[in-house]
Amino acid sequence: MKYKLAIFDMDGTILSTLDDLASGVDFALNENGLPPRSKQETRAALGRGVRFLIEQSVPKELSEAGISKVEEDFLKYYKVHSMDNTRPYDGIVELIKEIRASGIKTAVVSNKIDSAVKELCDNFFEGAFDVARGERPGIPRKPNPKPINAIIDKFGFSKDEVVYIGDSEVDLLTANNAEIDHIIVTWGFRDREFLEQNGAKTLVENMEELKSNICK
Repeated sequence: MKYKLAIFDMDGTILSTLDDLASGVDFALNENGLPPRSKQETRAALGRGVRFLIEQSVPKELSEAGISKVEEDFLKYYKVHSMDNTRPYDGIVELIKEIRASGIKTAVVSNKIDSAVKELCDNFFEGAFDVARGERPGIPRKPNPKPINAIIDKFGFSKDEVVYIGDSEVDLLTANNAEIDHIIVTWGFRDREFLEQNGAKTLVENMEELKSNICK
């Protein structure tokens, strides 16, 4: 097999998290007397971390202090409700465990808060990943390649032995910046046409296609 390490994004790639994220945004906006956002608007803002999501969800004239308050309310809500409606995509848990059993190392690198990444992995993907990392102080968010490169360095693989799997233009940029191959899934937070326009070359529609591209 070509790849020895498969690194996965989380939201929109292995977990369907939109409902709980959208509920968190709605709660935080309502707490601060701000107009609501549609689920599609929230979907379009996902992928670059919590701060970016909140900045895209509030009126442009809101102060930095106001944005921080909305972010704080979102995080408080999401800490309690992150698994209300969140579920793994059908077949993804089995796929990851299967490729790991075949000898491929598996990891998660997400712009989601690190504690949430680890909690969700413990609840939905027990025994599926060798490493799971989210946003942490002092570590730049994707598409900066540093979080990806840190995982690669940990295992000691060459760049051509690593593939990054995601669902958005952020993930595509991340793979390109890290100089590794990408696989972009079409069941996540971006439409296929948008992904193609942003330069995605390897797109997969289902778990069978994903497995064949990882295990080639």
